[in-house]
Amino acid sequence: MSAAATVTPSVNDVALATAGEALGEDELRQRACTELLRQAAIGAGLLAADDPAPAGGAISEAAAAAIEALLDRELAVPEPDEQACRRHHAAHAARYAGGERVQLRHILFAVTAGVDFTALRERAEACLIDLRARGRDETVGDADRFAAAARELSNCPSGTAGGALGWLTASDCAPEFAREIFGQSTVGVLPRLVRSRFGLHVVEVLARQPGIVPPYEQVRAAVAQSLRQQAFATALRQYLQVLAAQARVEGVALAQADSPLVR
Repeated sequence: MSAAATVTPSVNDVALATAGEALGEDELRQRACTELLRQAAIGAGLLAADDPAPAGGAISEAAAAAIEALLDRELAVPEPDEQACRRHHAAHAARYAGGERVQLRHILFAVTAGVDFTALRERAEACLIDLRARGRDETVGDADRFAAAARELSNCPSGTAGGALGWLTASDCAPEFAREIFGQSTVGVLPRLVRSRFGLHVVEVLARQPGIVPPYEQVRAAVAQSLRQQAFATALRQYLQVLAAQARVEGVALAQADSPLVR
């Protein structure tokens, strides 16, 4: 076995997983980022040096509060101005529509304890490519290939019904799933996998019923909050890149800033 294969994922020698855990790339990166922030909070004097290392990815309540205080202090998030809000609304008005419904079916490749995430993603991508390459042929043999694949491969109970989820609103779905589906115009098998807390989804949009788009003045607060969240996410990503560049990170790939001036 190569030396690389035995590297324990860690941040400054704090292990990110126990010996028996099998984590996907995304969860491993999330744990690494949380540990970078926890250690930064200790370095800033906001958290006791003897704060316990995370167990199973769970940090202490004190660490969670300290990280929040750290981000409040370190991240500069500008308040969106009126012009930026109006531009965003004009480009993404459908996101703020009320009552939008989408008829879906999906094939779930569930992420569970001990699953080989790389192999799981390869199976999901192969399924997606196959369905998109063949399309929805009008012949009897191929017309319901999606349903057949769902019955064979899906880890969701809906698989027995060919993956059918019926008509859904955004509130019916996990937020990360809804963001990929609603406020869009695509109908058919989506061109990429949709990730959620449950795993990887191959999704087919069968039909859309657009919601009512309210005037800008009615959703101005929501637009501004969306822009604040975008700005916060950008600032946090850049801050984590700075922390990663200053830390000893092993066994997990994190983007690093070339210079602390990136912020």
